[in-house]
Amino acid sequence: MRFDDEVFAVVMAIIVIGSVFGIAQTLRPAVTERFTALGLLNSECLIGDYPKTVVAGDNVTLCIFVFNYNGTPIYYRVQFKIGDNSTLPTNTTPSPMPVLKYWEGIIDHNQNTTFKVNVSVNEPGSKKAIIFELWYYIPANDTWVYSGRWTHLYVNVVEAPVP
Repeated sequence: MRFDDEVFAVVMAIIVIGSVFGIAQTLRPAVTERFTALGLLNSECLIGDYPKTVVAGDNVTLCIFVFNYNGTPIYYRVQFKIGDNSTLPTNTTPSPMPVLKYWEGIIDHNQNTTFKVNVSVNEPGSKKAIIFELWYYIPANDTWVYSGRWTHLYVNVVEAPVP
């Protein structure tokens, strides 16, 4: 059986394309452990030197760090809540406290974002928890899902001085 030149060229093209695709799949790093990360940073977007005392109703500036290693882009939401030791979230359930504010964005695989937020605590008290939870959107279900990632900062909230 003899191949003419056109058939031979098509067979060779399929072999070359298949080989290139196979090698690319082998060399491409696989996402074996998918995860997201959420971090809380100070007003300069650095670790440490967090406020310990805040004045009720005054803005507190903090930075939020979000990292995506899920293999695909994610549409995320960081929710802000105020609570205490008894209302902190867990890795499986969000805090029962109401959402006071949220920020949304899209992050590609193996990318991160850091952004400043201004939040306030209106009720004076000791050891109030400023809570941030990471949620992500599932388009197929049109739902937001709690990721199990959260962070918090305890602050003492004092009344504003009377002028």
